Amino acid sequence: MQQRVGLARAIANDAEILLMDEAFSALDPLYRKEMQDLLLQIQEKMHKTVIFIGHDLNEALKLGDRIMIMRDGNIEQIGEPEDILTHPANDYVERFIEGVDRTQVLTASSVMAKAQVVNIAKAGPRVALRRMRENDISSIYVVDNENRFVGFADAHDVSDLIKKNSKDLRSVLKTDVPKTHADTPINDLINDISKTPI
Repeated sequence: MQQRVGLARAIANDAEILLMDEAFSALDPLYRKEMQDLLLQIQEKMHKTVIFIGHDLNEALKLGDRIMIMRDGNIEQIGEPEDILTHPANDYVERFIEGVDRTQVLTASSVMAKAQVVNIAKAGPRVALRRMRENDISSIYVVDNENRFVGFADAHDVSDLIKKNSKDLRSVLKTDVPKTHADTPINDLINDISKTPI
């Protein structure tokens, strides 16, 4: 309750910048999460600049738009959470981020890779399987002449087509592919990823 009152007092003063020094460090994990969520809700409505000082990097990654990591009064790195996790400036920052839960910060765009595709009008099962082997993947996206997604084929089904001497790649295409947005946290994707062969 003390933290809530302190936060309410700071907001009531209508200050342009709020300085919060270890504001939630004394709270048990349940109340701490509630206060973090409350601060994010307030920030979304009021658009205040908040300088949040703390030693918990997971908390900083959850609350901060930009993070500054310091050592002995010197700035080691300033950046957005994703940038700090993916491009640590030095060994100190790298050690500092070792135990961090990256799935809460990194998004689908962080792990996206250029899709390997074959054109259904030009490629049959043998080309599709060869492209999968060349790229060390177990399935491949299939597009039409306008580069529109038609479906995907997995190596097992394509191999069966070749054994049957069939050239009808369309017959093994799967079209039920989960979709997401580039800014979806990886943590939210894990369940879908585990069920998707791509």
